[in-house]
Amino acid sequence: MMAALQLPPAGGEIREREPMSKHTSWRVGGPADVFYKPATIEDLADYLRQLDASIPVFWFGVGSNLLVRDGGIRGVVIAAAPLLRDLERTADHEVRAGAGVPCTQLARQCIRWGLAPAEFFAGIPGTVGGALAMNAGAHGGETWERVRSVRCIDRDGAIHERKPGDYEIGYRSVRGPDNEWFIEATLQFDPDAVASKEKLQAMLARRKETQPLGLPSCGSVFRNPPGDHAARLIEAAGLKGFAIGGAEVSGKHANFIINRGNASASDIERLIRHVHDSVAEAHGVDLIHEVRIVGEELE
Repeated sequence: MMAALQLPPAGGEIREREPMSKHTSWRVGGPADVFYKPATIEDLADYLRQLDASIPVFWFGVGSNLLVRDGGIRGVVIAAAPLLRDLERTADHEVRAGAGVPCTQLARQCIRWGLAPAEFFAGIPGTVGGALAMNAGAHGGETWERVRSVRCIDRDGAIHERKPGDYEIGYRSVRGPDNEWFIEATLQFDPDAVASKEKLQAMLARRKETQPLGLPSCGSVFRNPPGDHAARLIEAAGLKGFAIGGAEVSGKHANFIINRGNASASDIERLIRHVHDSVAEAHGVDLIHEVRIVGEELE
């Protein structure tokens, strides 16, 4: 832990030395120095305004696309997703969604409202905030194709409204102003598109059939390279079922790495590197991981 953190008063819940393994979908990760769950946006803004600029801040969603190393995270981890759950229809073809809304919930509600194309959100693990941060997509749809505007909070607690033009948006990639975090998005859907409950159910059934959903994982580890699929390349390299420690390449979907119950973050990171290097050697393809790897190694 950083020595003698000088922390401001907080509205909400503060925990010290909080194991991140309790909060990530891989069920691994060392402790956060400070884990803060604000009660309101106002509490969060006040806390950020008073927090010493030298103290690192890490914005945490639900941990579905995150590998926290075994040494943990220094500074303050902010877990604001539980208070960012508002979801409302604001116009005929427009929705306002908080960053903490699960993507599957967004997909289901949009279908109820008759808004489309929204079904693809059901194929994205995690929340709207995480989907915004990486331009997540599934089944041919991408998050930022639907974004009309976003609201963000910065390191000083100020809230900004921004347009897609304020960001550089690519495949599984979003670059914008530093030290800002998404708190909500306004999403726009197509007037002529037809919402399909059957399509949504088919997507969910296919996901259940083809992905190891009952085991700790982060979803797809690697981006698909142009014109190909990471899972095909990994499987063709003979890596299905390959394990390092308690981490294993899924036998059901080769682009998933699962925690068999006793994996460390180090096991998973070593396996990610091994898969990358093996695919590069076998196919000459430089796979890029889309999972975010943060924190410090154990000393």
